[in-house]
Amino acid sequence: MILFAHGARAAGWAAPFERLRGLVAAREPDVDVSLAFLELMTPRLPERAAELVAQGVTDLTVVPVFLGQGGHVLRDLPLMIDQVRADHPQLTVRVAEAAGENAAVLQAIADYCSGSVP
Repeated sequence: MILFAHGARAAGWAAPFERLRGLVAAREPDVDVSLAFLELMTPRLPERAAELVAQGVTDLTVVPVFLGQGGHVLRDLPLMIDQVRADHPQLTVRVAEAAGENAAVLQAIADYCSGSVP
């Protein structure tokens, strides 16, 4: 599983995504859970997918850790997925919906926001 995030110049920006990676890995001990980025950070998605294929992975789930389905999820991610599929035709690739499009994620964020009201 690859958690796919935007990336940023500031190294500390990735800290919450690393924590998320750790939480998912703890829930899925038999799954290799890693991070990959669109830009500005490494590894980028195609490189991480290639590393996993080299390790013998044949099924891959990409989870976009984006709140909305803007241009990166609607345009950039499909291009990267097409590249991964072309480079590794033996790899089965599944792409989950963007995290922020999921009702349970939105409910959790709403719960957090409501909990912040005095």
